[in-house]
Amino acid sequence: MSQTVDAPELSKGYGESVFKGAIADKYLKAVGMSAADLDDYSWINDSAKADKVAKGLLKWGLDAGASSFCHWFQPMAATFRHGQTGQVQLSTLEYNSDGTPTFELKGKHILFGETDGSSYPNGGMRATHTAGGYLCIDPSSPPFMRDDCIFIPACFVSYDGKALDEKTPLHRAHQAMSKETARLFKHCGFEVKGAVNNIGLEQELFFIPREAYQRRMDLQFTGRTVLGKMPARGQELCDHYMSPINTEAEVYACMKEIQQQCYKLGIPLKTRHREVAPNQYEFAPLFGSVITQTDQNLMVMQIAEEVARKHDLACLLQEKPFAGVNGSGKHNNWSISTLCGAQLLNPGDLTAKSGNPNLFPIVMAALVAGVDEYGDLMRLAIASPGNDFRLGAMEAPPSVISTYLGTQMTAYLKDFSEGNVYEYKPATSPINLGVDIMPIVHAPAEDRNRTSPFPYGGHRFEFRAVGSSQNVSLVNTVLNALTAKKFAEISDRVEAGEDAVAVAQDMLKKHFKVVYNGNGYDPAWPAKADELGITHIDSGVEAIDKFVAEKNMKMFESLGIFDAAECAARRSILLDLYVGTIEMEVGCMIDMINQHAIPSAKAAGIDTAGMAAGVSKLEAALKEMHAASDEYEAAKLARVLRLDTMVEVRKVVDDVEAICPADKWTIATYKELLFVDTGKFK
Repeated sequence: MSQTVDAPELSKGYGESVFKGAIADKYLKAVGMSAADLDDYSWINDSAKADKVAKGLLKWGLDAGASSFCHWFQPMAATFRHGQTGQVQLSTLEYNSDGTPTFELKGKHILFGETDGSSYPNGGMRATHTAGGYLCIDPSSPPFMRDDCIFIPACFVSYDGKALDEKTPLHRAHQAMSKETARLFKHCGFEVKGAVNNIGLEQELFFIPREAYQRRMDLQFTGRTVLGKMPARGQELCDHYMSPINTEAEVYACMKEIQQQCYKLGIPLKTRHREVAPNQYEFAPLFGSVITQTDQNLMVMQIAEEVARKHDLACLLQEKPFAGVNGSGKHNNWSISTLCGAQLLNPGDLTAKSGNPNLFPIVMAALVAGVDEYGDLMRLAIASPGNDFRLGAMEAPPSVISTYLGTQMTAYLKDFSEGNVYEYKPATSPINLGVDIMPIVHAPAEDRNRTSPFPYGGHRFEFRAVGSSQNVSLVNTVLNALTAKKFAEISDRVEAGEDAVAVAQDMLKKHFKVVYNGNGYDPAWPAKADELGITHIDSGVEAIDKFVAEKNMKMFESLGIFDAAECAARRSILLDLYVGTIEMEVGCMIDMINQHAIPSAKAAGIDTAGMAAGVSKLEAALKEMHAASDEYEAAKLARVLRLDTMVEVRKVVDDVEAICPADKWTIATYKELLFVDTGKFK
């Protein structure tokens, strides 16, 4: 019996602003095509079909009042860019021979575009005299409409084919993973055409009162507070997590409107709830293709910022906007399925569809080996500036890159590695509540380990250490790349005469140290991980430097994802982002002390010498950073400035705030910022 119930009035409008499915079919049939033609990406190589798709897009847009279009692309290091994307909106207006206006959109217009590649972060791959940057449509991600513009997802490359964006490498890595999955599975007796990476992103964020936000230079410029005394109440009682959202307050209406706007774009935000910290919330969509889910998450973040403004709120996406309470992450739930639908991380499904019970442990062996060998790349992928405050701070997984598999799978894979080969059949455990009228709860094979950066659970892995503001393209580029590399290594050895099971057993013996089912928050764990030789990189700056480690460049080049120049450029870009972020934060701190904290203290008769001395320290440290010999040295100095000097100066200012009369303190306080649902505190 089907458990679904149709409710046309409630589902009305879903996906109406996305050119796919029934929406696209209506307009494509008018030009002799159908929505099914869009699923065969070869249409981009047929100029006649491209013209027809363009005409269908144009009619769709005009019917909805959209007379502009643009290529929508993802520049590198776009953390502080609204929406984290680039675009030039072009009118489709043209003129007939008699001068009357008409509208035109041709296939060549939607397939390709051109822009200035030198004005985006490029790591030296472009310059003012070599500025060519070229856009091409991504046919796997559907066009969508907002207001009067049609957005066409696109890739962005240089004149010589270097990737200038986040999307192109993700496509390259995904393609490599798909090809190597098919190759490996063929050796294991399971013919498939390829594979797809599916993800689900849990987006955490803060909503704060806009009036208070507008009295915080640091929040407006950098997304986090560089000053601020903790209020009497924080998250001590764990009373915010999943508590009711106040239906009479601004946040509830804001979240509903965000969901409604996303709904029209075909983004089903399945979950909304409060998170651990005051004013912290989460949205999570249904699983989907890594390419479209990444695109959609960028739009979710942009919509959240824009809709918040309408409700007199500000949306904060930065990883650590407030000291003293939890910051925000973006859990990257990650799985792979074959194009025929076999789930690689679901042992029962994979065995049933492949007929080979050994295929699941072979897949798991490859992934365990990949996490161990390329843990530094996983750490690099989450090295956003804001994550330095979260990793290992008892609110996010530690900076040790390990994986949790649960007791049953761990025991099974140990058996498998020692030669005891049998089918893995995870068992559930009944939980009796001790109340006769209650049903029996069946716990899965794995517990939930929230301290692991990469735990397995529910037929997926969850990369829990990803930062909330991040474009997850690099994260999934790395995950797909290490998967492809390890699948390829098994295939290479099989083609050289070895047995796939024996190769997988060897991999597990060499790399099983990376499996850790214990408490990642245990203070003793990092030292133990160091003894075991597991990746442990506290500094985001040092993690970024791993982009040019020889083994990593060799891996990327072997799979056609990055060449050496692209690796070096991205290292440079990420270091510049780190330095630039800290530079802005220090500038805000200096201005806020000079323009607000010191005058407020003087008005209250409080000594300001300590704060003045703090400003001098900040200025000296900033000068030292600017004088560094290269970008890596500058980034290392920036990290010390941020985590030591700024923290020291902040304490001085926060102590002054604690004794300054409220009517004299001109900076919006944590009391005003953190309790939007319970009223204003001054």
